[in-house]
Amino acid sequence: MPVTPYRLRLAENGDIQEIAVMSRCLIEVGLRGWTWHPTRVARALRARETCVLVADIRGRTAGFAITEFGDTRAHLSLFAVKPAHQRHGIGVAMIDWLIESALTAGIDHFTVEMRANNFAARSFYETLGFRHQQYINGYYQNIEPAIRMRRDLQQHAASREPGKTV
Repeated sequence: MPVTPYRLRLAENGDIQEIAVMSRCLIEVGLRGWTWHPTRVARALRARETCVLVADIRGRTAGFAITEFGDTRAHLSLFAVKPAHQRHGIGVAMIDWLIESALTAGIDHFTVEMRANNFAARSFYETLGFRHQQYINGYYQNIEPAIRMRRDLQQHAASREPGKTV
């Protein structure tokens, strides 16, 4: 099956509702309430230290990532690709884009949490060089535990330098 071309871009106000709905339907299923509602997504979109990235296919949102950038750490707060577009390289392209941005900003590591029973997500991040860092009991509203994963970026940065082997 041919892969539909996509483009990565920074989110705009018109993306807020779709991102919030994707969060509710794809990430927050089984939790109480709706924590990444449109108002919170809009706040993230306006925050200087936050990047909201969208994968766009013919003007429609296929995936998104919300990442907070600090002095030394980038944290992937929210990430989803619609099921119809999974396993087509969109998620990998978004994470690669964010990691390159983090490296440009001089950040030395990237973190993410996911439900402890989300084995597909854990495998996805492991493939991208993230390693298990911590098990956090009751992380999701005292309902579900989480796994925190981390990827150190210094090794990645060193491997990009000409003539350098790692």
